[in-house]
Amino acid sequence: MTRWTPESWRTKTALHMPADYPDPKALAAVEDELRALPPLVFAGEARRLTSKLAQVERGEAFLLQGGDCAESFKEFSTDNIRDTFRLILQMAVVLTFAGRKPVVKVGRIAGQFAKPRSSPLEEIDGVELPSYRGDIINGMGFTPEERAPDPQRLIRAYNQSASTLNLLRAFAGGGYADLYNIHRWTLGFAGDNAAGAQYRELADKITEALAFMEAVGVTPESHPDLSRVEVFTSHEALLLNVESALTRLDGGSGEWFDTSAHMLWIGERTRQLDGAHVEFMKGIKNPIGVKCGPTMTADDLLPLIDALNPDNVSGRLTLIGRFGHDKVGERLPKLMREVKASGRKVIWSIDPMHGNTLKAGNGYKTRPFDRILGEVRTFIDVAEAEGVHPGGVHLEMTGQNVTECIGGAQAVTEDDLSNRYHTHCDPRLNADQALELAFLVAERLKSGRISRSEAA
Repeated sequence: MTRWTPESWRTKTALHMPADYPDPKALAAVEDELRALPPLVFAGEARRLTSKLAQVERGEAFLLQGGDCAESFKEFSTDNIRDTFRLILQMAVVLTFAGRKPVVKVGRIAGQFAKPRSSPLEEIDGVELPSYRGDIINGMGFTPEERAPDPQRLIRAYNQSASTLNLLRAFAGGGYADLYNIHRWTLGFAGDNAAGAQYRELADKITEALAFMEAVGVTPESHPDLSRVEVFTSHEALLLNVESALTRLDGGSGEWFDTSAHMLWIGERTRQLDGAHVEFMKGIKNPIGVKCGPTMTADDLLPLIDALNPDNVSGRLTLIGRFGHDKVGERLPKLMREVKASGRKVIWSIDPMHGNTLKAGNGYKTRPFDRILGEVRTFIDVAEAEGVHPGGVHLEMTGQNVTECIGGAQAVTEDDLSNRYHTHCDPRLNADQALELAFLVAERLKSGRISRSEAA
């Protein structure tokens, strides 16, 4: 068997990676530059995330993974990072209170730049150019110059990721994440939301709990942990030349870690058992994920689990379902049942975004809120029926007030999409829609917890 190295993936077929850089020598020079740059995250942080995800696997915690569909250079700003960070914290508080379990917070942030495309080419008015693949590769402008892959974009993406991480660490440890602040923001949502009445009961109970804590002296001043949080980073490991260039040997353990993010995942289009992406992910010790779509069978999944987690390490592997609201109830039960029967330790999470995309009558790509919610609810129903912990949700969302997904209490319509449709790739839940989803999921988790308690 060939010994694994950070570059051994190059002996395998690598799908959805750009092969049309005009100057291969310039690309190789940039890859060498990345190898010499400092790590973005550290081995100890990735190990800590694995231990937290082991709690999720045991049913003792819940995973909230969310952020941009594809980060961009244009929308990079302190405000946007802060708003997404705040949204993750708000959702986590609601889910923690309802589920009575800690929430592991993982952002799709500080590295989620590249996107696989269904076609390598795009045609407009008879002109054919390479498809836009994310700012890390080429530009959105429909010109030959913009669409040509530029290796210098890899360096710009690294620098933006480093700056994003600096801000996240400052927000997480500098008092901005004070539990009382987070709840005040959420109260504003419940008060302003068109359907706020149904969320106020839960919000009021959180208020009462915080008031009790304050009365007995449990405050951020007496317990500093109340003003600090841990938020980890993740992205799809699509550009293996970047991932391998940022992979480092941990001197203490002799293990390899991809220091571009705490957690990486393999997409539905690149999960081939004999492919380059699976080969690369085999060797890194970060916690990893695999997207599981409606075509996946147990015969596909079980060998993939064995390849990626041969030692059956708890917290190592998250299976991220992305079936669609109309297929999840049919396709997921057998997968859950067979994985559980095999004794393999995995986390089950649900991505209700990618299977629920449609094109509106005005040409905008969108996702209906009801379908997103429907897939999450069915996921929880199936998991409980199969005796499996519904471990988490994986969302494309933003803290900005965009109009990209239709529905929700705001009642965003197809006609509203053009107002603030800012995504560089796929439609995202806006802040109100994402927080509304958290409240509705929280209610479902709470009802499941109460039912289990009564049955016991």
